[in-house]
Amino acid sequence: MRKKSILIIITCLFTLKCFAQNTADTTANALSFPSTTGPLTPNPTPFKFDKIYISGVVSGLAQAQNNVARGDKALQTDISNAQIFIQKNTGLIQFFIEAGAYSQPDLGVPYLRSGLNEAAFYGIIPQGYLEIAPSDNFSFMIGKLAAFMGAEPTFSFQNMNIQRGLLWDQSNSVNRGIQVNYSAGPIAIALSYNDGFYSNKYNWLSGTLTYALDKANTFVLMGGGSLSRTNISTSATPLYQNNGQGYNLIYTHTAGSFTILPYLQYTVVPKSALLNTAQTAKTYSAALLVNYSVPHTGFSLPVRVEYVKTTGSAAQGAPNLMYGVGSNAWSATVTPTYQYKRVFVRSEFSYVRAGNITSGMAFGPEGNDAMQSRVLLETGFIF
Repeated sequence: MRKKSILIIITCLFTLKCFAQNTADTTANALSFPSTTGPLTPNPTPFKFDKIYISGVVSGLAQAQNNVARGDKALQTDISNAQIFIQKNTGLIQFFIEAGAYSQPDLGVPYLRSGLNEAAFYGIIPQGYLEIAPSDNFSFMIGKLAAFMGAEPTFSFQNMNIQRGLLWDQSNSVNRGIQVNYSAGPIAIALSYNDGFYSNKYNWLSGTLTYALDKANTFVLMGGGSLSRTNISTSATPLYQNNGQGYNLIYTHTAGSFTILPYLQYTVVPKSALLNTAQTAKTYSAALLVNYSVPHTGFSLPVRVEYVKTTGSAAQGAPNLMYGVGSNAWSATVTPTYQYKRVFVRSEFSYVRAGNITSGMAFGPEGNDAMQSRVLLETGFIF
């Protein structure tokens, strides 16, 4: 019933286009939330009511996979996004609200349907904040914020690929807290005090430093971690990662039809008596995301390859961060995409191979298979 209500609301908003002020000004084109890495492009002329913009996305997907985990399905269809975005991005008082249904397709883990994601993760309003902006280069935010870690945002339409990658599994996506932003020329700095992996325990400090060398090259250094130990564990709050630290170095290069985004990631979970771990565990990861957009056609070809290695010994009391203590994995994903105006369709082929797995913690009904392949199809429209 909730999904149907959301779809009805979104359809009504779409039909109101004839009556709304629909202006493609520079402010609309500069809307930065929700952020995207491409190749899907947002609506350049969102609904505008005075200084408030309304946009959104509706999409569905179909997925087929082998070595299905217990409780998952070999074939399934679902709503991947049915969300609206309401925002004001000018003046002293600004805000952003993201509301609706969503799933979070993710490599290497069982699929959780959109109807269950709301209760299991971030609710029907997964992101939303109030922003005080005394000037163009300084602002203060409070609310449900996009976390700093990693190069892949939370939802499918924001990313090059339908599924998030292996590195994304080790990083947080949404947290509750406060954030301060400052920019000067090519440099942008942001600091946040928050609840880490959505734990509702405010003991994380995060920061990011961005340097735009020129229009084609950008470097980002980000990091964050818990300032104290907690034993909170939920579907949105992994016990060990929420008690750790994470760091990224991200480089983005754009040249003509190409976008190239390599990045490194390092995480560490210190040993803790509270967590019943006697040895520190770490992850060393690298990923390369590349997108080629065929000029004047609407076609694009995003590709992602990545590798994650975890450290530690089960015999010495290290925590399991992936497919068993000391396991590793690599993946390859290809996502042919076509977008015509606001409508898009894309397919995806992904492969994950795990190494040094612990029995019962990898793929298949018994958790003993070391690989998994998936084929997906996602289609929708962005308004």
